[in-house]
Amino acid sequence: MYSFEIDSAAPKSELYAELVRSADALTSGEPDAVANMANVAALLWEFLPDVNWTGFYRVVQGELVLGPFQGKAACIRIPFGRGVCGTAAQTGETQLIADVHAFPGHIACDAVSASELVVPVKRGGIVIAVIDLDSPSLNRFDTQDARGIELLAETIATRI
Repeated sequence: MYSFEIDSAAPKSELYAELVRSADALTSGEPDAVANMANVAALLWEFLPDVNWTGFYRVVQGELVLGPFQGKAACIRIPFGRGVCGTAAQTGETQLIADVHAFPGHIACDAVSASELVVPVKRGGIVIAVIDLDSPSLNRFDTQDARGIELLAETIATRI
């Protein structure tokens, strides 16, 4: 079993560095993508304050399909280009959304969610999944959060 310490007073850069180290340790040498995504979703849930959903959507036959997550039951399939996750998958770009209700075409899987961060996971330049984080607070995520999750995505891209 892997254990880690979370210092809630630490700067975000340190929090994300520890998150990436923890994810690296948990997924290193494990060939099962589902197990790796499940552990990373759990780490995100435990590491990050003020979130109500953390998890993955996987690219399967040209659409996003729900992967391992923590939080309420979620939408199972999302077409590319639809909602925040589908936009991230289609564009290959991180989506940092301060108010999801102002996002055109937002898919409300949980009406409590107010802000969202979605980061594409790429292998060989191709999106293979997205990491999705939701919060009940407006403006929960910032560019430091985006960069931290982008580093995490880079670290685990060959393991999921």
